[in-house]
Order: sequence, then structure tokens, then C-alpha cells
Amino acid sequence: MIDLNKIPPSRQREGTFPYMVQQPPRPLYPEERPVTARENYLMVLRGELPYWMPVWLTDTQYCWPDVMQEHSLWESDGLDWWGQQWVWEPTSHGLMPKPGSKVITDMAHWREQVRIPDFAEVDWESDAALQTARYDPDRCHLFHCATGVFERLHELMGMSDAMLAMYEEPEAVHEFNEMMVDYKKRLLGNIFKYYDPIDYIIYGDDWGTQRSGFFSNEMYREFLMPYTKRIWDYVHSCGKYVELHSCGLTQQYIEEMIEMGLDAWTPQPINDLDKLTAKYGDKLSLTVNVPGLAGASNEAEVRSCIRSFVDDYAPRGHRVVANGLTALRDPKLLRTAYEELYYASSEYYAKVRAGKEK
Repeated sequence: MIDLNKIPPSRQREGTFPYMVQQPPRPLYPEERPVTARENYLMVLRGELPYWMPVWLTDTQYCWPDVMQEHSLWESDGLDWWGQQWVWEPTSHGLMPKPGSKVITDMAHWREQVRIPDFAEVDWESDAALQTARYDPDRCHLFHCATGVFERLHELMGMSDAMLAMYEEPEAVHEFNEMMVDYKKRLLGNIFKYYDPIDYIIYGDDWGTQRSGFFSNEMYREFLMPYTKRIWDYVHSCGKYVELHSCGLTQQYIEEMIEMGLDAWTPQPINDLDKLTAKYGDKLSLTVNVPGLAGASNEAEVRSCIRSFVDDYAPRGHRVVANGLTALRDPKLLRTAYEELYYASSEYYAKVRAGKEK
């Protein structure tokens, strides 16, 4: 077990997403458990019966390389690896492509306009020495593979033009996506080599709005699915797992996700989590917020929320991951939530395990 007080401090700008995920991981309550949080989380990803219901981004730990330039370095105004200009947007508290700035102005000639990263001058080794010094060996380590195939396209040319390109220049879009597969495999190869051990990746590619997905399922199958699947196949070939981050009401693609071999998905709560867990809980891991927990004001209410959550969701399969516990700002109530989730879910899974052993 690593001393959380001795983890190297983040060099990222305070308050940015990289800064937050490079902080020491939250304590695990209770501390004494039959297996490590890492072993238990891997059971869930493999579809095996776990010892308890894990907590998203608590039983796990981020690896966020400082040398990454999917955005500009240090989350500051500037260019990324691809030549796209980024600026800080204070309302959303993050970087956005600079308005009016486009790398691709003509999809038919994207190869002459896009600067494809080659990583020749990236100092992975020295950065990895710092990042891996933060690892708690008792937790799963994940790499956030941000900016998927579609996100990169619309970041380079704008959302409207990217959507139109699928109709007007489909061959060029397919060629761009082929390039992205090669790029992602080269990127992930370096991450898996230098930042080992990485247990799984969070693959980020936003596919929807609050009302529906961006694409018809037919368009999704043509332009997104084959390329995304090849990236995920590469991750699996390296012995790692894939979790999807995709903002929006994207549940219409769930059958495609499963067909591509997705291991885990953290859907936004605007998706029908009751339906998803009931129908697909045995096919992939799903992260679910604990209903009502944010409004709990005392220990009794916290325990009641947690118990109801476990009673409702644990029987739907053993691939449910809990989320939203950190909505509790009171440290005592947060600790209560962690402990109650651990004990309540442990009791349930122990009964299931005992039944199987008879």
C-alpha cells in the first residue's frame, strides 16, 4: 500500500481536470478487505462475481501523462499535437478549440492540412517515472484515451462541417478514420510500455446530445463502429479492458457497443439506467449513480439510500459499479456511504457465492 501523503504533487494547473485526477486517491473505507480493490474491480470487468460493489474512480486511479498533447500542454492556450489552437473557456472550466480556428478546411485535402503526431520527441520515459510514482498498487490503474475518432474530426474542422463531410466526402472521412486507428494504436502502445501497469482505458468519444445520438445507427455502423472496434480490439490484445466515456443520450448504440466487445460503460444519468442494467447487466459493466444520496443529510439517510441502491441494483447482475458518492461533501457522511456500500454489497454477494457453492 502506498503512502498517500507522499504521492508527488501535480504539475498541472490547479483546478483543471488533469490536476484533479493526479491528486492522491480517496481513502478506502473499510481498509481491511479480502482482496485488493484492484482484484475486485477486475472481477467486475471480467464479469465474475465480485466481493463488493466497487466505486467508480475511487477503487481505481488515473494515469494522466503530463506530456500528452491531445489538448495544448498544461491546459493552457496553445496548439495541440495536431496543430489545432485551443483556448481556456472559463464557463465550462476547460479547453475548447478556438472559435473560427480550423485545421481542416477541405475534407478532400485533409492529408495536406493535418499534422499527424509521430511522438519522436515525446519524453515518455521521464514523465512515466513521475506518474507511476503516484500509483497505489492496490487499485486499478486507468489511462484516459481522450478524443476518439469522431471528436478528433470535429475538433479539427468544426461540428457542422464534420457531420456534413460524412455525406459529401465519405471516402475522405473513412481515410481519416483509418489514420486515427493507426494513431491510437501507436499512442496506446507507448502508454502501455512506459506507464505500466495500466489495467484498462477509458475511451472518450462523445456521440450524442441530451435528446439522442448524433448519428443514425446505420451511420454509426458505417463511420464509427469499424474503426472504434479496431482500437478496442488492440487494447484487448494487450490484455487490457475498455470503458467507454460518451456524453449524451447514447443508449441507442448499446447493441453496437456490446458487439464491439465493450467491457464497461459509464452512461450519463439521462440514459435509462434501470432499463440498461436490467437488460444488459450481464453483458457489460455499467456505472450507476446512487439515487437520492446527494440529498441525504445524516447517517441514517445515507445508509438507507445505500441499502436501497444495493437491494435494487445488485440482483441485476454483478457488473454494476456505484457512482455519485462524492456528492456528499461532509467527510463523515462520505465515509459512512463507502462503508455501507461495502458491507451491504458484500453481504449480498456472499449469499450469492454461498448459493453457487452448494
